[in-house]
Amino acid sequence: MLMNLSASHRHLDLDRLEQISVGAHSVVPEILADAAVRGAVVLATCNRFEVYLDAQDVARATQVAVGAIARAAGIEVADARARLRVVTGGATVEHLFSVAAGLDSMVVGEREVAGQVRRALEQAHAAATTSSDLEALFQGASRVSRAVARRTGLADAGRSVVAVALDEAEAWRPLAGARVLLVGTGSYAGASVAALRERGASSVVVHSPSGRAQQFAASHGLEAAPPGGLDAALARADVVVACSGSGGSVVDAEAVRRARLGGGGPAVLVDLALRRDIDPSVAQVPGVHLVDLAEVARRAPAALDAAVADGRVIVQAETARLLAVLAERDAAPAVRAVRDHVEAALADVAARYPDDPQVRRALHQFAASLLHQPVNRARSYARLGKAPDFEAALGTFLGVAVEQGTAEPRTSASPTSAASTSATSPTPQATSA
Repeated sequence: MLMNLSASHRHLDLDRLEQISVGAHSVVPEILADAAVRGAVVLATCNRFEVYLDAQDVARATQVAVGAIARAAGIEVADARARLRVVTGGATVEHLFSVAAGLDSMVVGEREVAGQVRRALEQAHAAATTSSDLEALFQGASRVSRAVARRTGLADAGRSVVAVALDEAEAWRPLAGARVLLVGTGSYAGASVAALRERGASSVVVHSPSGRAQQFAASHGLEAAPPGGLDAALARADVVVACSGSGGSVVDAEAVRRARLGGGGPAVLVDLALRRDIDPSVAQVPGVHLVDLAEVARRAPAALDAAVADGRVIVQAETARLLAVLAERDAAPAVRAVRDHVEAALADVAARYPDDPQVRRALHQFAASLLHQPVNRARSYARLGKAPDFEAALGTFLGVAVEQGTAEPRTSASPTSAASTSATSPTPQATSA
């Protein structure tokens, strides 16, 4: 069963979201240490924290994951449960597809999230924490993102978090000709450089708390602030854009105040980090305006209703398609069993005609014809979430035992029915954990 635990700007204020996101990637080893979980992928962005699991036991996996997240964040388990939403089965697929397509973003239609989804899978690969079903889920999300961008107007109508933040900054200080200090070297830093150049920023100096400024600057044609040179770079900057997400204030109010008293220093500071690169009290420094994610959320424009509706249609269709593919995997043990049964029976007959190739060829053709219907029926039952029913029928009518056991069916291929509950197949329901 695919499942997802998520906290996002949709239902948490950014301070509470920031707190539960602490130690985002550190939770995976603890979660995977439990036999209830076969794979895990973490998606952590500036406005969401999500853990995707391939679970053997949903209830146990939820308990393990919530406990790990609570310990990493330093909060009570009950508090973590209250902040996290849990969805399973088809609802998980539809949710990630919507996220990757920018339909669930702070700024609807943003494109940065597609890269973040791709990098989340790459990080899981590097750590060897993914599974075949999670692989299919995340690769499908990337395809859906491209399809929505190509077939709707969202790529044009939607704005990115970076674009909205810089638009707000320009209301206070024009970026054309501005000297910019960029704090950070991650994905938002790359997007910020492109957006700043489009707006005519005259120079961009990069500072990295992690020490990667020189490498990033060289690859983007920028200047790197030397180690220990943050205060000097602040004094020369007209605008600061911070997106390192290093987990603590990189730019404090006192440093900004000193820069301003010296006759220079930034007039506008943009903080795109969920865990705040810039001390919020910077907003109290005279002559300084701070743009943070809360401001971006207030200013984010709505995308075109028609484009969003078209995007959701694509997401729902692709959700159903992936669920059908995943469900057919549940049919594999039954298909192997019925094939082995038929082929064993025909092998006994063929052994009586060892020197007659025509009879053997006819028997192979008969086997293929005989298997066609049950194989298709096994896959159809699996798509409906009824693989165990087909397996039971094999045992009743043919005496065939399906090896390797059968897990609970993932879900029906319908995203809508995937959110319901039945007595025989406890499937997905979006809940507050």
